[in-house]
Amino acid sequence: MLGAMSTDGENSRDNVRGTDRETAAPAAPAAPGTGAGAGGARGARTNEASRKRTPGDSRTPGASRTPGGSRTPGSRTPRRTPAGAAVLREDVTDAIRAAVFEELAAVGFARMSIEGIARRAGVGKTAVYRRWKSKLALVLDLVSAFAAQGLPAPATGSLYGDVRALLEVAAHALRHPVASQVIPDLLVEAARQPEISEAIKAALLDGQRGIAAVIVREAVERGELPADTDADRALDLMIGPLYWRLVVVRSGLPQGYLDDLAASAVAALTRD
Repeated sequence: MLGAMSTDGENSRDNVRGTDRETAAPAAPAAPGTGAGAGGARGARTNEASRKRTPGDSRTPGASRTPGGSRTPGSRTPRRTPAGAAVLREDVTDAIRAAVFEELAAVGFARMSIEGIARRAGVGKTAVYRRWKSKLALVLDLVSAFAAQGLPAPATGSLYGDVRALLEVAAHALRHPVASQVIPDLLVEAARQPEISEAIKAALLDGQRGIAAVIVREAVERGELPADTDADRALDLMIGPLYWRLVVVRSGLPQGYLDDLAASAVAALTRD
């Protein structure tokens, strides 16, 4: 996901620090006869034409006229795309994302700043702001991608096997330094700023909910679970204890803990 670690200029991240250039879109080609050599003649023709106009003949550039001097409706020349517009470089975006992970691991979300991210990536602050409006938006984007990549849907052929596989992958993800640093901070931000709580919940939960829904649906098809099994409740039973232990309490996992947790979750889900 992170890709190459490049700068925002023309040189590599290892060679140039603090650059803030994006590739400009190529300018539109000049029409025949409009080059530098034709500039004088064009100016002369324009001046001569303006002297010949009558007082009532104020023309709009780009509009054609009938012999009587009236404009033809809908005859304006289409606008050109402005030359020189910034094109966001993918290698620069990858360098910024890599810098965010490094900065989060080093200082945590609360102390992380756009300035620190830009300095670590070897770009200017404007390169970051072109892509994300705030550090929260940037981190949410990365957490969403991280969660989606880290939790593939298991397909072991049994409910216990699927739950055990999910717990294995989830435990690995929650022990990642970035996850252990950023998830608690994001939950604090959600409590402080209710307007962003839905975005944070979506970043942290949507991927896991999708996985739980697949596990429940396939277990129902195999006859291991009743058809009215709630996938969100199943997710709580599977991941809740693991999250509590690794993220909140921050303690290690004893030998056989994941096996016991998977068996307990399955027993709770299949209980009559």
